[in-house]
Amino acid sequence: MSLAGETPRHGPFIDVQFDRPGRGYEPGDTLSVRYDVGGLGSERLRAVEHSVLWYTEGKGEEDLWVHFFERAVKPDVAGSFAVTLPQSPLSYEGVIVKIRWCARVRIFFQGGRDFVSEHVFDVGRVPPARMPKATAS
Repeated sequence: MSLAGETPRHGPFIDVQFDRPGRGYEPGDTLSVRYDVGGLGSERLRAVEHSVLWYTEGKGEEDLWVHFFERAVKPDVAGSFAVTLPQSPLSYEGVIVKIRWCARVRIFFQGGRDFVSEHVFDVGRVPPARMPKATAS
């Protein structure tokens, strides 16, 4: 049964709750995340991985760096993790490139398939870049 206005879920899902409602953190802050796995039906979990990483989007090659990684081989459908965030890089919403931080939870099933859920958050307070205004000639 779903609540009014809520879309019924089919298949696995991972609900993630950050310890800060706005998902805004400063370098050196502790990020704390809780997660709940649902919609498994009769499928059994083999492992759960959780990680904190940053990646770039935009022109050129995309980069990815894992800051924190942990794998539980005796998984539960609920869990949590906490990690101290580094001094850099800061989240950045540029015109050509963007730097995004995310918390990722990945579940592995006994049958071999997996399911990934990523949740973006911000590190630092760098204002978004703006396109320069065209000048009349």
